Amino acid sequence: MLETMRRHGIILAIFAACTTGLTAIVYSLTKDRIAEQAALQHKVLLDQIVPPALYDNKMQEECYLVVDKALGNTQPHHLYLARKNGAPVAAALESTAPDGYSGAIQLLVGADFSGKVLGVRVTEHHETPGLGDKIETRISDWIDTFSGKKVMSKDDHNWAVKKDGGEFDQFTGATITPRAVVNAVKRTALYLETVPAQLSSLPTCGEE
Repeated sequence: MLETMRRHGIILAIFAACTTGLTAIVYSLTKDRIAEQAALQHKVLLDQIVPPALYDNKMQEECYLVVDKALGNTQPHHLYLARKNGAPVAAALESTAPDGYSGAIQLLVGADFSGKVLGVRVTEHHETPGLGDKIETRISDWIDTFSGKKVMSKDDHNWAVKKDGGEFDQFTGATITPRAVVNAVKRTALYLETVPAQLSSLPTCGEE
């Protein structure tokens, strides 16, 4: 019995070692391709919120880390800077709406430095299917209503859902989700106005 168990143990150990080795080989062969695909998908996302015609630098590669409560928490957020002829013209900035119905909603907000929003995408959320998930582009085009809108000041009352006297539609049966997103986009656009003045002091993403 002991000999049989020992033999089975050896076989299992060999099998585990072979499986681990095979996994390592597959990973080494595919990791570059996976990274390349992830970079391409990220570039597509950036192009959706900051039109490529606006800039001529490699925006995806000029990445900074930003920490500010205006972005929904005190965690580092990635900022991707767009330049034209060397001058900063816009940015895409990660932001968090902490007060979604089912938890935090992660956003990527594109805007220039005068309060004009160029585009917004939701990158992660846990909102209720059929209600709050209308913030996703695959469900509705609601998120596109931000494009071209400008935040005039922190007291700009247009930046609210219609139920609160603003200009943005709420969802039938779900007001908390769009309200959270509208407020987060507004705060992010206002924060981006301060970015050019602090660029020289922002750490780069390589310093994470």
